[in-house]
Amino acid sequence: MSDPEARRSPGAAPEGDPHHVLAAASLADDRTRVLKHGDTFAVFDHLGRMLPGGLGEQGVYHDGTRHLSHLSLELDDRPPFFLGSTVRDENDQLSVALTNPDRIRDGRIDLPLGTLHLAVQALLWRGVLHWRLRATNHGMRPVEASIRLRLRADFADIYEVRGMTRSARGRDSAPEASPGRLELGYLGLDGVRRRTVIRFSPAPAEADVDGGRFRLALGPREGASIDVAVACRRGDDAPEPQAFDEAEAEVVGSIRRYGSASCRIASPDGRVDAWFRRSEADLHMLTTDLPTGSYPYAGVPWFNAPFGRDGLVTALECLWLRPELARGVLRHLAATQATESIPSQDAEPGKILHEARDGEMAALGEMPFGRYYGSVDATPLFVVLAGSYCERTADRAFVGSIWPNVEAALAWIDAFGDRDGDGFVEYERRAADGLIHQGWKDSDDAVFHADGSPARGPIAVCEVQAYVYAALRAGAVLARALGREGRAAAFEGRADRLRERFEAAFWCEEMGTYALALDGDKRPCRVRSSNAGQCLFGGIASPERAARVERGLASADFFSGWGVRTLATSESRYNPMSYHNGAVWPHDNALIAFGAARYGRKDLASAILSGLFAAGTYLDLSRMPELFCGFGRVPGEGPVPYPVACAPQAWAAGSVYLLLQACLGLTVDAAERKIRFQRPRLPSVLPELRITNLHVAGGAADLRIARRGDAVSVDVLRRDGDFAVEILD
Repeated sequence: MSDPEARRSPGAAPEGDPHHVLAAASLADDRTRVLKHGDTFAVFDHLGRMLPGGLGEQGVYHDGTRHLSHLSLELDDRPPFFLGSTVRDENDQLSVALTNPDRIRDGRIDLPLGTLHLAVQALLWRGVLHWRLRATNHGMRPVEASIRLRLRADFADIYEVRGMTRSARGRDSAPEASPGRLELGYLGLDGVRRRTVIRFSPAPAEADVDGGRFRLALGPREGASIDVAVACRRGDDAPEPQAFDEAEAEVVGSIRRYGSASCRIASPDGRVDAWFRRSEADLHMLTTDLPTGSYPYAGVPWFNAPFGRDGLVTALECLWLRPELARGVLRHLAATQATESIPSQDAEPGKILHEARDGEMAALGEMPFGRYYGSVDATPLFVVLAGSYCERTADRAFVGSIWPNVEAALAWIDAFGDRDGDGFVEYERRAADGLIHQGWKDSDDAVFHADGSPARGPIAVCEVQAYVYAALRAGAVLARALGREGRAAAFEGRADRLRERFEAAFWCEEMGTYALALDGDKRPCRVRSSNAGQCLFGGIASPERAARVERGLASADFFSGWGVRTLATSESRYNPMSYHNGAVWPHDNALIAFGAARYGRKDLASAILSGLFAAGTYLDLSRMPELFCGFGRVPGEGPVPYPVACAPQAWAAGSVYLLLQACLGLTVDAAERKIRFQRPRLPSVLPELRITNLHVAGGAADLRIARRGDAVSVDVLRRDGDFAVEILD
């Protein structure tokens, strides 16, 4: 994702680097289970526990603080026998199946393996983890056993969990225990009292400050339940948590309402359908209701917060089927747009937010990301999304409401983005502890020259110029929609001049692609990177050069078999295990595919869709992660996971929809009341799909799209409203 706090390759981070996720050990298990609701998320191991080990990321987090750091279950003081676990298709509940190991007493097996079934359910709702254990005796004789639950809270700031050290912390409160209830507390240096309120039903037979012990006495076929509610609270006043059944009913109702109102994609192929369903569920889980509307948080565990670049790209990926997400993103970023220069936040008038964080360390300014503006591309992408939203919805009233923000963003490009007046937008941090690199590849080693030496700022990365070009074209769309023809013509003229300068300064004939960047001395970074593919997404490349870029990205140097690597294998810093210098990012691939398709290069778009789908068949829960390693595809083997990738991750989930749009040539034009398919194609792995409840111009359609040899047919199954469906050659 647009990883705001950039990470480096293993071993590359200096001590004290606030942007690095420490990885002194590998993940405890690559089947981590994640739940999220609003500003609360939970990370479990696949047995449904929260334990130290691996990256140490497990726990329940709320508003940037870990409110539960340990959760474990013992049966007769031993770990139970694991059967299986999953997060349900809707991402609403974790389900874990456990049983008893052989219990030996007096030299004989007193309780055979598989007699007790222990079913764990967990869900998050309104800042509360609801956890239920259902024990059932499937034996022929009565069973007596004990269940020991251990729960602890360390109230660590998420940046402490990520590896930052602090010179001082607040103080823990003495645990408060009463029958069926345990309260743990912490008073932060920011003066905020944070509490974890734990309620047991029934009350444990033996209670202590670590939880309690429950006694089971079950006849044949009898069962018993233990419910635990773990409420994350700030301040002293908060309601007691709901009962499990009540919370579960509200969760299910919310998902049902969302599904009935949403545009959905389905396939008769179960593997393809699972891919679509998980992406839909991930986006729904990551989307948070803010006062300004719906906003897709970037990813779990490290980025459960609003990020500008990530939200904008995710909204663009989903715009054709979910335009309301773009509206929420635009409203929030307009409301948080910078209005003054604040060097410690890399803020300048008109600049769009990079990220916003809650938590004790953010409140105290121990790191700059409480509200931080250190991204060079969020500002032009804001204008790009606004223009695309206008075309998709014809919502001129909303466009008019954010027009001052659009003008401020475009003014930032001239006044602050172009730091040296050469016509290109550059970045160079002003915050001492801010990000060194401020494009989407924002790890400290991501921008360099051919010999591997780091590029010095201010730096103009190639894809940002493409975003600015697209922003100027989008500014013209918006200006015309609001009757400002003069402004529209001026924006188009600026875009044409930028395109000419870009071709002259960035094209590297000997490489057959665009330079990664220009450094502070205007020397091109002659590095073959995926960034050039995103220039196609922005539309700045000439058709002839776009074809050469596309051929390079389709070559074995770039294409791993799963997708396009961020860096060609021939480059000095290529490393398939590097965050930005050799891995495969689904969102990057989706933008490249969309760009290639806009130039008529659908072979690459189809290959990328096929590769990422194949990766999804191997990945846990059919989930698109933030990234995976760039090793070449080997028959019979899946992709190699990246050790600290976020999963789920918003723009990775959204990549599925942009890939599909690219292959189908699909656009929705509200002003002309048309759904268009421009030379639609589907790869062989996707022979048929259905799109239901696709909204346009106040109406909706259901469509069936099928592959017939090399051709693709589009059938209208339902049409409610006055609009047309066009298929263009």
